[in-house]
Amino acid sequence: MTQQANPRGTFVKVADAVKAEIEAKSGMVELPSLTDTMARYGVSRGVALRAFGVLRDEGLAEPVPGGRWRVVRAGQDFDRRPLAEQVADVITRDNLAVGSPFPSTTALSERFGVSRPTVAKALAKLEAVGLLSEARQGKQRMVLALPDREGRD
Repeated sequence: MTQQANPRGTFVKVADAVKAEIEAKSGMVELPSLTDTMARYGVSRGVALRAFGVLRDEGLAEPVPGGRWRVVRAGQDFDRRPLAEQVADVITRDNLAVGSPFPSTTALSERFGVSRPTVAKALAKLEAVGLLSEARQGKQRMVLALPDREGRD
């Protein structure tokens, strides 16, 4: 698709093309990157973002941290809470007690499908509120307190 002198409506055409790709590929879980979309359809970043916005408005895609976009399919259920809350739930799901060793950053990044730096930021938040001990080289994080579920919505 070449960029026209008047790009009005071009983002809708790009959105329709990406929508057709989503429908054709049932295993597709992530939209192509903005760079790939720009190169494939010969459009600007703004046009690609507007096309992804159309898909979001139609309930077919949603942005995820890191500038990526995830495909949303009917019947799929994602935990949309912040990663720090999901990581805090590891304590209760894995039946960890105060003083128990907490899983490593690498193990958590594989478990949640995110990068290690992203997990490190979530762990820093949990350290700040006192749920986990501080990470130190050669020492594993420990559970310092159990998450309080009573006061949360």
